[in-house]
Amino acid sequence: MQPLLAAALRESLELAGLILESMLIASNFGLCATVKTQTVVKAPDWVYIPSVKPIASGEIRRSYTPHLQGEIPTIVLEFISETEGGEYSINPHYPYGKWYFYEQILQVPVYGIFQPKTGELEIYRLNQGRYEQQKTNENNRYWIAEINLFLGVWQGKKAEVTAYWLRWWDKSGNLLLWGSELVEQERQRAEQAELELEQERISRQRLVQKLKELGVNPENL
Repeated sequence: MQPLLAAALRESLELAGLILESMLIASNFGLCATVKTQTVVKAPDWVYIPSVKPIASGEIRRSYTPHLQGEIPTIVLEFISETEGGEYSINPHYPYGKWYFYEQILQVPVYGIFQPKTGELEIYRLNQGRYEQQKTNENNRYWIAEINLFLGVWQGKKAEVTAYWLRWWDKSGNLLLWGSELVEQERQRAEQAELELEQERISRQRLVQKLKELGVNPENL
């Protein structure tokens, strides 16, 4: 389920034209840091980095070291799986807990923990070096100022899977759609346009018939 959740988050951003070439958005991707000569690597389920240094043509980016290779991540998301993944671990010793790594080592501004089974989403924001749990708005969504979007939970079907999904909304409350939803939206628009044309044709026919009943030749009008 984790790969589907991560792909869905990226898909709507991409279709909305909100992903730039300078960004790095990835899942299960190694974030690296060197602490006391030891290399520490964590692979969050989803990460959004606003600006990274380009790599040579033909190369594949296999990991990322903030500051050295670009900016620190704006937001990191972890999806709780069947096995304990240490999303809340504050272990301050090597190999370090995820929470400690994101909060104290990388100092990621926004950390989210999502439970796909129950649809529970917790968002924490870095404040004076510590994560503080955030509150949702009246629509149960979190405002992510760094991305200028709301993040929330949506229950429904995608890729033949009915589940709780993480979705984006703009500041006006409009849902950022997936590709399948855009196709369906366009289909409905086409059907509506066709229906309106048919109704217009029927109205013209009725008008012509009425004029004929009144002894008026429509072609002379």
